[in-house]
Amino acid sequence: MKDNQIIEAVILMGHGSRVPGAGEDMERVALWLKEKRPGAMIETCYMSELGPNFPEILEKCVREGADKIIVMPYFLHLGIHLREDIPAMMGKEAKKYPGLTLILGRHLGFDESLANLVGKRLDESRELDDIRGG
Repeated sequence: MKDNQIIEAVILMGHGSRVPGAGEDMERVALWLKEKRPGAMIETCYMSELGPNFPEILEKCVREGADKIIVMPYFLHLGIHLREDIPAMMGKEAKKYPGLTLILGRHLGFDESLANLVGKRLDESRELDDIRGG
């Protein structure tokens, strides 16, 4: 701790993809959070090795003074990644930083605002063209 004040960081964690630009929406969410929470330490990472990956971003946050890190999974469903893979990855890395508080935050899951977004996207999709081009 620095002067008895806990320095908190947030890491948004997505799955990752080999497709260039696939993580842009999550990156935009991180930028939005930074705008809404000036001075907050907010980073992004991906489960895949394509990077930036969790170990390197975790180390960066610790190096920049974070005492507490909340990993926010950018996932809709409580599947195998959230039940097993991410906790195992975090547990392995946590051993390197015994004084660090490392929290696995809640996944996106169900929220009325998400349901409203699905309705909005449905309305926006009604006038799109058939996938066969026509």
